[in-house]
Amino acid sequence: MNRFDWNSRPGQPLHGSVRVPGDKSVSHRALMLAAIAEGKSHIRGFLEGEDTRATAAVLAQLGVRIETPSAGERVVHGVGLHGLRNAAQALDCGNAGTGMRLLTGLLAGQTFDSTLVGDASLSKRPMRRVTDPLTSMGARIDTQEGLPPLHLHGGQPLHGIRYELPVASAQVKSALLLAGLYAIGETEIIEPHPTRDYTERMLAAFGWPIAFSPGRATLTGGHALHATDVDVPADFSSAAFFLVAASIVPGSVLRLPAVGLNPRRTGLLQALRLMGADISIEREREAGGEPVGDLVVRHAPLHGIELPLALVPDMIDEFPALFIAATAASGRTVIRGAAELRVKESDRITTMASGLRTLGAMIEETPDGAIIHGGLLGSGSVESHLDHRIAMSFAVAGLVASGPVRINDCSHVATSFPGFLELANGCGFALQNVD
Repeated sequence: MNRFDWNSRPGQPLHGSVRVPGDKSVSHRALMLAAIAEGKSHIRGFLEGEDTRATAAVLAQLGVRIETPSAGERVVHGVGLHGLRNAAQALDCGNAGTGMRLLTGLLAGQTFDSTLVGDASLSKRPMRRVTDPLTSMGARIDTQEGLPPLHLHGGQPLHGIRYELPVASAQVKSALLLAGLYAIGETEIIEPHPTRDYTERMLAAFGWPIAFSPGRATLTGGHALHATDVDVPADFSSAAFFLVAASIVPGSVLRLPAVGLNPRRTGLLQALRLMGADISIEREREAGGEPVGDLVVRHAPLHGIELPLALVPDMIDEFPALFIAATAASGRTVIRGAAELRVKESDRITTMASGLRTLGAMIEETPDGAIIHGGLLGSGSVESHLDHRIAMSFAVAGLVASGPVRINDCSHVATSFPGFLELANGCGFALQNVD
């Protein structure tokens, strides 16, 4: 992957319609369920990112035929629940934490051994939150002291469990539900706070009997998945950067069409509205079983808040963008209950705090969050730490800084948002590549 940096400068008011890429979480899950379904599934709106392509490549190694009729489309020829076959080599998940964790659940019940590997960043991300409960279901998984690579031993009979997640995580929940497809008996997952229910909704759409409500999901093994077509909504996490940017740049008005509005995903929308943001929803509808709508955001003066704990699980990927909104707001913003941020692609609390201090912001780190004091940002050079969401968040910060903000090593942005620079500049950003 070629390294490049960005320079972000104060630009003009943001205007236009911005169609962000398809939802990464839905794209990953659609591929996996279509792969083990019976029949041919057509996925539209698929995210053409490096993470989702890595998952597609892994499934191809496992014997699944996946066609690409055009960009954003995949036709998956399902092999059935027991049709995956042994891969000759290790399965490379790249930078995709979602891909690796979900595949761990999917592969735990196979008859053959598998080894999951990732890039340097993914190889530092903890996996015991997934491997420990899978082990209690009967899986045998070797790790490097809780880190990837992961070696899964095939031929282990799985049994259902009742598992209370110690930390709310849609990825862990999804991995256990995927393993539950292959388990004898009932698998029940209980969360301390409800998380996004993409996997539950999609399992139902593919015909698997599943009962779920906020914070709880239950299924039994021994059924079949049946091919279905999936329309992937625009990714709310990708829309987040534009929601914040248009909120903080005076004179801005942006429309973001067909954004996924799963209630377990839109905590940032509620947080920004509590801060005074002017964001409306038009043309609410359903696409592929998911609620979608067109978001219209206009500049509005923001003020600091104490973020309600109930919103934290529903916006865990959007916190870097929220940090930028908080620095542009008047007063103080207090974030608690977000310790999960420390085990993402980077320690997002420390990474954001360090970068914002470089730009002159007043921010205090806490073990599970931060206290951010609004104020003017200056120019400077910040590190992305190979974290795509950090890079894009500081690109937004550059819009309201007093001078250029240089963001070092933005090559990983393509993992979730290919074409971000072009789309951002098309609506008014002043963002430049620096080789």
